[in-house]
Amino acid sequence: MSAYVLDLVPIWTLILGVGVFLYVLLDGFDLGVGILYGFLPDRQSRNLVMNAIAPVWDGNETWLILGGVALLAAFPLAFAIILPAVYFPLMLMLLALVFRGVAFEFRYRDADHVGFWDHAFCYGSALGAFAQGVVLGAFIQGFEVGGRHFAGHSLDCFTPFSLLTGVALMFGYALLGAGWLVLKTEGPLQDLARRLGRYAFLGVLVAIVAVSLWTPYVHPHIAERWFSWPNIAWLAPVPIVTALVALAEWRALNNRSEAAPFVWAVALFVMSYLGLAISLFPMIVPYKYTIWQAASSEATQAFLLVGVLVLLPVILLYTAWSYWVFRGKVRADIGYH
Repeated sequence: MSAYVLDLVPIWTLILGVGVFLYVLLDGFDLGVGILYGFLPDRQSRNLVMNAIAPVWDGNETWLILGGVALLAAFPLAFAIILPAVYFPLMLMLLALVFRGVAFEFRYRDADHVGFWDHAFCYGSALGAFAQGVVLGAFIQGFEVGGRHFAGHSLDCFTPFSLLTGVALMFGYALLGAGWLVLKTEGPLQDLARRLGRYAFLGVLVAIVAVSLWTPYVHPHIAERWFSWPNIAWLAPVPIVTALVALAEWRALNNRSEAAPFVWAVALFVMSYLGLAISLFPMIVPYKYTIWQAASSEATQAFLLVGVLVLLPVILLYTAWSYWVFRGKVRADIGYH
């Protein structure tokens, strides 16, 4: 009788999925804060908003590195196909994140040009969010693959659908950012965050409906996954729960709840992420290669898993610790309290 061999591919898929989601969630809210930054009325409000994300914003990007390394190490075929296919939006994203980080630091050190750095921070955040949305849209629509290589044009990723997902993700991040500001601020600034959050929520709602209708229309595989029997009965709770979460988010933005707008915005992202996973699993290069077909060797995955299982708890602990230390409201006079 042959010995049982543990399949590491689902474990690596879980690590990659969790890493990507935590990046989207954690860096998403501070990118959203940056998007909303341009709507703030005065210097004092902008200083408070900067202080609300200053302790955590750079650490949030750790998850982007983890996701990229996990994709390269565990699914090298997917890495080799996806990266050339989304080269331009990925480069735009990285340049925007770098420029945004520079603006964050120089705003405090170059007082003579603080207005320039304020604009750079806002536009860098918006461009970074938009570029991530384009990457997502290109991933959903699939890539032209020849054998084991990307065979399309480097600009194929820019389509009406990917541009829609780019704008949609900007609204989604703005909603997360508004929820974070409601949680971390008070008074008129908190009221402004609620108002901006309502506008962002309406954009998210339109985007969810548009993407949900467009995707199965363009891809029969996804339509069959959702609407064939008995799948439609098993998967019906997903859109129902999403609608209930959206209703709870709207109510939270219109009452005096402080944590609820952020919590329900996170829940809305969870449901959207779940819907995407249901649509595409087990594909990692959509409509071409599954996670098993794109995976590295068992020996490679086992070797790298040892390091990741040591490193991942460390990342989780210092992330949780930083958020715990800087919990509470941020104020201009005493910082956090």
